[in-house]
Amino acid sequence: MALTFDGLMGDADGALAQALAAGQDYLRRTPQGELLPLVGEIVDTIPAAAWPDKRWFQKSYGRIATDAPEELLAGHGMFYLTEQRQLFLDCTGGHYQMTWGYEHPELTALLLDGIERGIVWDNHSNIPSAPVKRLAGKLIEVMNPGADADALVADGDRLNTVLTGCATGTVACAAAMKIQLLHYAREKSGEGTPVFITLDGNYHGTDLFAQRLRGMWPEYFTGVEFVMVQPNDPDELSAVFAQYGERVAAFWAEPIMMNREAIMVDPEYLHLARRLCDETGALMTLDEIQTGFWFPEVVYAKRLGLTPDFIVLGKGMTAGLHPLSALIYRGKYDLLEQYDAISTNGNAALAAYVALGCIGLIEREAERIEAVGAYYHAAMAALPVEFPELLVEARGAAHMSALKFRDRGDALGFHKAAVARGLWLRAHAYHEGHSTILTKFALPMDEAMGDFTVGAIGELLEARAW
Repeated sequence: MALTFDGLMGDADGALAQALAAGQDYLRRTPQGELLPLVGEIVDTIPAAAWPDKRWFQKSYGRIATDAPEELLAGHGMFYLTEQRQLFLDCTGGHYQMTWGYEHPELTALLLDGIERGIVWDNHSNIPSAPVKRLAGKLIEVMNPGADADALVADGDRLNTVLTGCATGTVACAAAMKIQLLHYAREKSGEGTPVFITLDGNYHGTDLFAQRLRGMWPEYFTGVEFVMVQPNDPDELSAVFAQYGERVAAFWAEPIMMNREAIMVDPEYLHLARRLCDETGALMTLDEIQTGFWFPEVVYAKRLGLTPDFIVLGKGMTAGLHPLSALIYRGKYDLLEQYDAISTNGNAALAAYVALGCIGLIEREAERIEAVGAYYHAAMAALPVEFPELLVEARGAAHMSALKFRDRGDALGFHKAAVARGLWLRAHAYHEGHSTILTKFALPMDEAMGDFTVGAIGELLEARAW
């Protein structure tokens, strides 16, 4: 029996297929200028259907059965429709990973082209396909523009090594942590217990060690110490490095802390961390799972004029097609054995081909991306001036812009009102003192979309519609 959508989805009467096709057709054929005024409304020309429920999900992701599911029906560009046929503007790039929105035409064509050319979906890491090798080379080119390849590969002090065999950012981060522990054991074993310094509010993955960096699972760890410092406090950072000295194994930072209310870490602070690492022999990691592939330079470290020892990339590398991450690092720290850090799906050739396409799009549209990002952030930054009784400041940068509320209740209330309005954005209000709403627009955003979003946010703030 042939495999069919109806059979696999249990769609005996074809209602799901009809709704999906109608929703996708509506988004594809309706211009952005016509969609924006309709954001938040129900598109009743799309047929209704009874969708699968979430009764088998874990509780933290909504283990409920519902007669009115609000999950995604269809997406195209920056818009999506829910199963209740409500039109949404996606202000967060999916879950911060859809670099080019839904169903980008050039990336879709590239994907189909790759399949037609015989590029395999995935393969064993011992036999990497050409796109995987080319992607590694392209990342090194991005970090070392114009460098002579032969001289570069022989220079262990340069960023000339890429671990591509990791599907997720968690695995890439874990690889860097393992290297840092090995380096400490080889070079500093006489100093005592190694110390990892991170910024309070860090998020470097979901395995045990990465979560320990955030303060979790303390009862399960011995033989290593973890110290969190406040971002953008140079005096505290200097004091901590002075306290632990040669015992510091590594310093970790995200340039924009999307897991802590989009705090932007000052470039001067990161350059201070670089100097302190050099003085103590510590290894510096810049976690660019959020910022990588989201700025005109591709890698945010280049914007900072900073050379860390390790750079972690992930999320937006393949624009949501397939999980793919990478660790770029100095060759002299290439200490892992073959299977010390690897994912089964880490050498996905087709995904690597699309990642090359993402880099190509960024390089081609760098000027536009820069201009739109600056325009949008400036517009967001004007809102706290207009509504000082509600807002403290704008945070983040460019497409990754956020608004810090004075009151947690207002932040949560605003978030609920914004979602009802059809703006899919995020709220950080689950820790003490957190009261921020976040956006991370996909790179096709233009000034008209920025104007609409900021205007809609301003209307909600003016009306106190919560």
